[in-house]
Amino acid sequence: MFITLLAVTFVVSLAVSAIVVRVFAKPIDLILQRIISDPISQAWVRYLKFAIYVVGISGGVRLFELERYITPDQFRNSQVLTLTRDRWVLEVYRTIIESLQGIAWLLLVFFVFALIAFVIVRVFELRKARAS
Repeated sequence: MFITLLAVTFVVSLAVSAIVVRVFAKPIDLILQRIISDPISQAWVRYLKFAIYVVGISGGVRLFELERYITPDQFRNSQVLTLTRDRWVLEVYRTIIESLQGIAWLLLVFFVFALIAFVIVRVFELRKARAS
């Protein structure tokens, strides 16, 4: 049962990450093309998509939390939790939320730095236009 839960949380977090990558692919591409006006921007796009997958999956598959289903907590003298239907629903829901939360933080940091970079690029473009 535990292996099935591990596989399901992995697949769910992979699916959530894939949906987010698909939704944000165009904005990320446009932002990086604007900031880095060079073909290398495509490499950065691919890296950011990879980072979204890594953060989404690692956020969704919380191994420490899933260990409660195979080993008792030594510090609290608790028993191994049993996987009931309600716990399955809770774990899948938690996987979705944790994946989205991790990805949201990643994208927030990316967009903040992208905004700063955009302002810097824009300032240099305005200075160059005034000099001409």
